[in-house]
Amino acid sequence: MSGSKRKWGPWPWLAGGLLAIAAVVLFVFFGPLKFAIGDENGPYGVAEDAPVAKSALARFATGSLATLETPAATPVAPDYVFKTADGADVRFSAFRGKVVLVNLWAMWCVPCRTEMPTLAAAAKTYEGKDLVVLPINVDVEPDKVADAKSFIGVHEPLPLYSDPKFQLPFEFPGKGKMPQTILLDRQGRIRATFAGEADWNSPEARALIDAVLAE
Repeated sequence: MSGSKRKWGPWPWLAGGLLAIAAVVLFVFFGPLKFAIGDENGPYGVAEDAPVAKSALARFATGSLATLETPAATPVAPDYVFKTADGADVRFSAFRGKVVLVNLWAMWCVPCRTEMPTLAAAAKTYEGKDLVVLPINVDVEPDKVADAKSFIGVHEPLPLYSDPKFQLPFEFPGKGKMPQTILLDRQGRIRATFAGEADWNSPEARALIDAVLAE
């Protein structure tokens, strides 16, 4: 009949509700996906596994130092207390003004013992220069601590330092890896890290050390 209002019933409202739900579902599932992968103009976000920016020292990641880490970010070494051979407290800040090659090692770690002669050789190579080779033992069992003292004694001129709490390996970027070697510059900043056995008197190791000494 002309002029009468048509009654549509509940169907338009139901259809509208379904469309709204579909729009929300599409946004929830596909919106974040687009954010993660981006479009032809590039990514919208930074992936979690994006490569870490490296410093100019990355050129020394070769030979026995092929897996050397040289991030562009250079935080200062942790203000952590460890021990000298006579039991006195010492911190990394005590070595400011020197380039420091920190080596975290233990008697139960075979690669640690294997590379120790190369650290002793590096200490001899740079004797009288502004490099400190700083091996820090992390053994906690009394018999292992005694063995560590005897072991380091046959690798002159290396000194004996210790971390009786076995905490330092977790304070550095290696997060518990052993052996772990860290190169600090004169300001105490972490410039390079290496996990595993290496030859620290090799040409590539000396080139790395020389580059930081020259700064």
